[in-house]
Amino acid sequence: MQRTIITTTVALFAFAANSLLCRMALSSQSIDAASFATIRLLSGALTLIIILLARRRTGQRNIKGRWTSALMLFTYAASFSFAYLSIESGTGTLILFGSVQITMILIDYLMGNRLRFGEWFGLFFAFGGFIVLVLPGVNAPPLSAFLMMAIAGCAWGSYTLMGKFSNDSLADTTGNFVKSLPFVALLFLFEMANAEISSYGFFLSFISGSLATSGAYVVWYLALRGLTTVQAAASQLLVPVIAAFGGTLFLSEVISGRLIISSLMVLGGILVVLLTREQKESSQITKNCHNMAGLNMS
Repeated sequence: MQRTIITTTVALFAFAANSLLCRMALSSQSIDAASFATIRLLSGALTLIIILLARRRTGQRNIKGRWTSALMLFTYAASFSFAYLSIESGTGTLILFGSVQITMILIDYLMGNRLRFGEWFGLFFAFGGFIVLVLPGVNAPPLSAFLMMAIAGCAWGSYTLMGKFSNDSLADTTGNFVKSLPFVALLFLFEMANAEISSYGFFLSFISGSLATSGAYVVWYLALRGLTTVQAAASQLLVPVIAAFGGTLFLSEVISGRLIISSLMVLGGILVVLLTREQKESSQITKNCHNMAGLNMS
């Protein structure tokens, strides 16, 4: 239990750190968005390759991965970086993780899993939170940045669902990072004229890729061994909160009333969905046990 708490805490703070590092690099104009995404995925791939080679001592592991997953990973990283050109850390993280959870819920529904009233209520409540966030006003994020971060969330949600079919998460994650590099190279070539990389910007993007991204994934996979699916999803709702407070500490960002209301609606709505789903799964397990008991008695 203690190991699960530690690994979960480390992973969640690392996920929040990605938003802070990206915003720190871009707001200081130390690096451009395309270069940040490029260095982030490249350093992440190198770190995972090193980890994979080190773990070969305990068993043969080859780089795997899928091109579709790599494309989703690239879409997430690129959209994430461009969104943070004009959006604050807490707001961006809220949009990202809200979009991730909503995407996974909707894909699950499209695959034939019916939603209960509580799940529909939570889903629409979360959407309402996004509407509150983008309503015209002083603290509203630019619509283009909102859409870019929403795309990043949709891509990450899709990537996460694809990962459920993995039999070797480390090998597949490494392969996905490696296979994302051709897409990254095309982006970098397309944006080369706007490239601007200082040593400070390079350092922040490298740390983001090697520690807060790839390193965090390894720690998160360790944490998942001691968490249920609902616990894992619910714990990620803390990331926007961590990022928002981190933004106030390190970037002097202001937590507006609009962000607080939107966060309560988005995160609260998703939490309702998760709790309803857990109740539904528990009811189904109980029902199956009763059916099995009836068969055994007959």
